[in-house]
This record gives sequence, structure tokens and C-alpha cells, in this order.
Amino acid sequence: MKTYHSFQEVKADISHGNISCKEIVSNYLITIKEKSHLNAFLEVYEQEASQKAEEIDKKIKNGTAGKLAGMVIGLKDVLAHQDHGLQASSKILDGFISQFSATAVQKLLNEDAIIIGRLSCDEFAMGSSNENSAFGKVLNPIDESRVPGGSSGSSAVAVAADMCMTSLGSDTGGSVRQPAAFCGIIGLKPTYSRISRFGLIAYASSFDSIGVFGKNIEDVALILEIISGGDEFDSTVSQSSVPSYSNLLIQDKKPKIAFIRETIESKGLNKEIKERTITTLEWLKTEGYVVEEVDLPLLDYILPTYYILTTAEASSNLGRYDGVKYGFRSSQSDTLDKMYKKTRTEGFGKEVKRRIMLGTFVLSADYYDAYYTQAQKVRRMIKDKTDQIFSKYDFIILPTTPTTAFKFGDHSEDPVEMFLADLYTVQANVTGIPAISIPNGVSSEGLPIGLQIMAKHFDEAKLLAFSKLLIERKI
Repeated sequence: MKTYHSFQEVKADISHGNISCKEIVSNYLITIKEKSHLNAFLEVYEQEASQKAEEIDKKIKNGTAGKLAGMVIGLKDVLAHQDHGLQASSKILDGFISQFSATAVQKLLNEDAIIIGRLSCDEFAMGSSNENSAFGKVLNPIDESRVPGGSSGSSAVAVAADMCMTSLGSDTGGSVRQPAAFCGIIGLKPTYSRISRFGLIAYASSFDSIGVFGKNIEDVALILEIISGGDEFDSTVSQSSVPSYSNLLIQDKKPKIAFIRETIESKGLNKEIKERTITTLEWLKTEGYVVEEVDLPLLDYILPTYYILTTAEASSNLGRYDGVKYGFRSSQSDTLDKMYKKTRTEGFGKEVKRRIMLGTFVLSADYYDAYYTQAQKVRRMIKDKTDQIFSKYDFIILPTTPTTAFKFGDHSEDPVEMFLADLYTVQANVTGIPAISIPNGVSSEGLPIGLQIMAKHFDEAKLLAFSKLLIERKI
């Protein structure tokens, strides 16, 4: 059974008659069964995917197939897919069937992508390890004793373990980039509003972005190109034109690079990750790039700002899950008030309840100005400082994560330690800029190391081209 490393390889084999879409799907289904112990998929659409593949094979023969004919994709369990289960890996949405498809999902289907299944995640996308799913932990295929990252850990695992070619996840504070780093693949979070959020279960609405996982830049660029753009169902989505990202992967001039001194000098940064990051920066200098150090004194405030604001938004967004209209409803109640309380107590997991309570606290009348209002002011200061850096530089380079993939249970008892896993990724969400994690070698234990690159708003084309150059020429 051939392992494909790019969609280009798939299209070439299909065009030469070496393989059909149905055979491709069959091969992925075999791999999914062989690696089911990784616990990545909540639901596999075996019959549907096979039937869809047959239909696309006919379209290919007729010359009417879409751009993604032969592309097999997995969906994080926060993206609506009409007539399919959707529950954010939470008990509180047991039995819920989506009545419509997310705009991003529908755009994939319109181009004849094959959705092979629904992927687990940290409950309601809240977590950095994929240990918070109501359906059990997900294993990292590189080292099964370690976490795959979160919250889109399964989306990364499915691609890294060859259970699908690409996958979609969501990134609220690093939930695409951190798992990509831990699993040794590419993870892109685009500019906030580049992709419609219609059909994405909300965690924190002013931070959430749909992101893309892949093994190569070309595939990620193609998916981004297809799912981006305006949408009448999302008032926050950008109406600006979508570049042909997949055709803009050649760098036209050498960009100026900044690296944040505080990230490199952080005591919490793993020694080997620091060495690999510095090695990359030094290589760029030898290649004639301008690489300069910048200061970001607000770095220590980014993570608390992020958690104050996201938990506040989560407290509001998750208020709709009460057992009345859909999903789980507690049977241990005899009044409406008790039903609300029991349903939410039994239906939500520990981490989700922690964040709801924290968010409710910071929004309360006595603490609103002290926490929420102040955090909004700091968010603006962080954005202004980031924009100031980008007025002089094209990209900011920093580690994706402070450590490599940690072992299960290492941070489970200390929420603050778990929050620190997002230390380097939250800046892109707080400011809304695009960011990508690409592989940057491995540690002495054989664990993947990620390199993060951040760019100006809507500069995905340049970001992807630069990332491609780094992967091909250095890593």
C-alpha cells in the first residue's frame, strides 16, 4: 500500500491510471483500522467516503471533477457537517446531528474533497494535550506515551499517522500549531477573519480561527485557497479577495526577520528547542537575510490576557448548552432549575467547567473592570506593539512550543503548567495575525521540534512561500 506525501502525487497517479479515488479511500480506511488504538477518530464515514470516491472517479473520467478530487480530509469535531454527528468531544452534545455544513466544509465538498471522518479533540477545544476529550486521550504516533498536543491533537495525529492526507482544526490560542509541532507536521492558523467561522462551534469568538494541517506547504496552501473568502453567514469574515496561494509559493525577495529576545531567553524554553531555533536564525543570516533581535516587554502579559478574555467569551458562548433543545439532559432532576444545573454539571468536563467559572468570575459586576476591561486594554497594547515590529520586519520567528511533547499526566494536576504550553502561540490569536508551525528537526529523544513564523495580517502568501523555502533548503 503506497503512502502518499502530497496531493500532487495523488493527482499524478490518478491521471496515469495507477490508482482510483475509491482505492485511495480504501487504503486510508485500512490504516485507520490498523491505528485505531491512537483513538483519533470519533466516527469514520466508511461507506459514505467509499461511495463519494466512486462518484468522483466518474467525474474524473468525465472531466468534471473539482480541484480536490482525490483529497481525503478529516474534520475536527467542532466543524459542522450536515447530517453527521457534532459534539465538540463533549457529553453535553450526545446524539446531536448537524443540520447544516460549516462554510469551510461545504467549500471542500464543492471541490470534491472526501471527508473520511470526525476527529476527537479537547472538549470544546479547551486544552493543550487532547487529554480532555469525553472519549479518552489521543496518543501521539511518534511516541505513544506522550500527548499529541491540543486541542486539535487528533487532527494532527490523523495526518502524521497517514489516516488522511490533510485535516481541518481550530486554533484559538495555538490549537493547530502546537499539535503540529508535537507531531512533526505543518499547521497553519490564518489571519482572523480570513476563513468564515460559520459552522464552527464557538469557544472564544474573537480568537477562533479554522486552521489547516498537512505534510507539505503546497497542500496547506491549496486548502487555504479553497476555504477562504467572504460568506453571507458570517458578518466578521473578511471580504477581501483571496490570492491563489498555491501558485504564489516562490519568494520574490528576501524578507527581513525579527526574533523576540524574551522568547529565546525564557527559562522555560527547552534547551534543544532553543538550540534548533538559534541554528535556524544563524542559517538565515549566512544566507544573507537580515535577522535582528527585538524586545517585547509585554510577553509576560500575553498569556494572562488571553485566558481572561477567552474564558469570558467561553462563559457566554457555552451558556446555550442547557439540556433544553438538544444534546444531553440530566435525568436526575425534577424541576427546571435543577435540570439546568444537573445537565451542565454532568455534561461538561472538568476543564470546561473550570474555564466557564473563571470566565463568569471575570465578567461579574465586582471584577469586570479589574480584569475584563483591563485585559481588553492590554490586548490592544500587544497588538500595537506587534504592528510596530511588523512596520520594520516581514516575519517574526520564534519556537512553536517551550517543550517537546510531554508525557500523559505530566501537567494534568496543574492548570497553570498546562496553560504555559501555549506561551508562544497565543500572541498570534490575541493580535489576529497569521502564523504557521513547520518542522525544525528532532530532539535527542527523537521528538519533533516546531518552528513558528508569524506574519502581517493577510500576508499568508508570503508566509507560505517563506515556509516552503525553509523546509526545502534547510530542514
